[in-house]
Amino acid sequence: MQATPSRDEPWLEDDGPVMRGRPDWTDLLFLLLLAAGAWFALERAGGLMDGYDRAILIGAVPVAAWLGWLWRPLRVLAVALAVGGGLALALYGGDLAQSEASFWLRYMLSSQSAIMWMCALFGLATVCYWIGLAARSDTASWLGTVFTWGAVFAGILGLLVRWYESHLLGADIGYIPVSNLYEVVIQFALVIALFYLYYEQRYGTRALGAFVMLIITAAIAFLIWYTFARDGYVIQPLVPALKSWWMKLHVPANFIGYGTFSLAAMVGFAYLVKQHGETRSWWKLAPLFVLGVLLAAEPMVFRTEGLSSYWMLYFGLGAIVVGLILLARRPLAQRLPSLEVLDDIMYRAIAVGFAFFTVATILGALWAAEAWGAYWQWDPKETWALIVWLNYAAWLHMRLMKGLRGTYAAYWALIGLLITGFAFLGVNMFLSGLHSYGAL
Repeated sequence: MQATPSRDEPWLEDDGPVMRGRPDWTDLLFLLLLAAGAWFALERAGGLMDGYDRAILIGAVPVAAWLGWLWRPLRVLAVALAVGGGLALALYGGDLAQSEASFWLRYMLSSQSAIMWMCALFGLATVCYWIGLAARSDTASWLGTVFTWGAVFAGILGLLVRWYESHLLGADIGYIPVSNLYEVVIQFALVIALFYLYYEQRYGTRALGAFVMLIITAAIAFLIWYTFARDGYVIQPLVPALKSWWMKLHVPANFIGYGTFSLAAMVGFAYLVKQHGETRSWWKLAPLFVLGVLLAAEPMVFRTEGLSSYWMLYFGLGAIVVGLILLARRPLAQRLPSLEVLDDIMYRAIAVGFAFFTVATILGALWAAEAWGAYWQWDPKETWALIVWLNYAAWLHMRLMKGLRGTYAAYWALIGLLITGFAFLGVNMFLSGLHSYGAL
């Protein structure tokens, strides 16, 4: 079941939430621009690439063109990133010291500046989405969408510029920015935001933005802490095991899985809020409140000695937010999409995430065979990746074979976020192993 598109959404066609038509001249132009960009990259940096890198770059051209045809806003984003990235490269002029000398680099276009803008814009988007949901303000919700797109642009631009900055530090240092905890947390937030924006457009509703932005805000809170408490933003040379082209495929695929699983969990939270909108008995809400508090408490382990005041404050605010959402469940439930739409988004997000996570697991096994001589060694990270995979495989099996829907599916998706969170961060913190590259 699909929602009826609202008439104030110009991107939705009259016959439903369709975002693609037959390829036209703009699609051909976009393909040509992508090909020109790939040629420019090969001319400028071909000497730094091996055969696998060139193959990935060339193969990315038709894939990006296809994605731009499927979802037209990606074309605008790609062009904006090309302009922003090109300006940053011109301002650097091959000299990393320009990051402090140039006003635009220092405050806007250097990697760290752009990523801090991403954090600020995601924060503004969260506020706007919640104002829009609570006050029924279409303007505030629209601003939430605008700020989210701005954050996505700033975050991707920051990663692209960081890639260039790593090469300016030295020919043997440069690497694609998907190798450490700082970089993958940014990727995690961007994946959730992009998939949410897609579903927002597909279903013609912005009401879910308030819930989805909660998990993005949690990622941003971690990123800010990691930036200033651990100097996580500093570009460091890769450890030998990460100097592999497998990383360029395995890590992005993995975090598309993590991101969409997290998106599904927040949609599941919204589903349960809507379902219990008229519930007067608090004991029925207790499991949902406990899960919400557990998710808020999970980051409190990010500490060195004792309980960090930062994370204690985070936990307190998180628990309060969960409580306030449940207190306001009746009006919120009235403004959320139908249960059928929420259930459909949750299913689609998990299905996409499972596909990418499966590919990432296979790529990881191939990478392990090349690096360590064995496809699988029951390393803690490998074991927990298998647990995550089995969890969502079981969810999809129950959905497709047994008709899993509604309350149980939503609770399962929320519990899945706890499992995913431990596989993402907990393993690195508490279980040493071959994958302990992102230790806190």
